[in-house]
Amino acid sequence: QVQLVESGGGLVQTGGSLRLSCAVPVGILSLDSVGWYRQAPGKKRELVATMPSIDGRNYADSVKGRFTISTVHAKNTLYLQMNSLKPEDTAVYFCNVRTYTQIDYWGQGTQVTVAS
Repeated sequence: QVQLVESGGGLVQTGGSLRLSCAVPVGILSLDSVGWYRQAPGKKRELVATMPSIDGRNYADSVKGRFTISTVHAKNTLYLQMNSLKPEDTAVYFCNVRTYTQIDYWGQGTQVTVAS
């Protein structure tokens, strides 16, 4: 069992920034991919950003140029830097890791609220 712990959510004004962190209890290099997803009230969970490999990055069109996913392998930590936040970014953000056996693990979620 892989237990992920997210932190860094909160309330921010439009145009502000937040950085989410996710502590991963196994070596990130041992995983097939890591990423961030979000779920707004009444909506389905959606992909925000993923890293399918050491050098790869995938972003949802809605966050391109504003959000950056990164990792610090020595700390086994995944980050999501979010800049120029908009009210439509308001959601619960979830950390995700996928093993090479295609098993997904999720964090408990952290609330991000962007006030207009």
